Amino acid sequence: MDPSDAQTACFEAGIKFGSLYHQFAGTPVSPDSADSLARAIEEAIENQPHCEAVTVEILTEELERALADGPADYTELTGRFLDVEILVEYEGHTVRTRMEMEDGYPLMRLVDVDG
Repeated sequence: MDPSDAQTACFEAGIKFGSLYHQFAGTPVSPDSADSLARAIEEAIENQPHCEAVTVEILTEELERALADGPADYTELTGRFLDVEILVEYEGHTVRTRMEMEDGYPLMRLVDVDG
């Protein structure tokens, strides 16, 4: 059985998150570079098919706390520093997804499916 259009839209959203996380995890980031890195991530992921919008917030307060105890003025990007929303549209279906920290884990979840 072929997947429904709504299921395909959800799959596409998952692909975007997998790409986002695994492409950018480990990227050097500092409080000064956080905004430009967030915009670069948004623009890169928005290039993918069916992706209508990506909003990335790098949590600079969390980043500053992590750097306060370390020897460097930057660290590597991980899910603990990210709050992300992705909007995918496919064949009349709009899927909204989010990634945010929950119990110490960067949880990616389906928020809603319209259409």
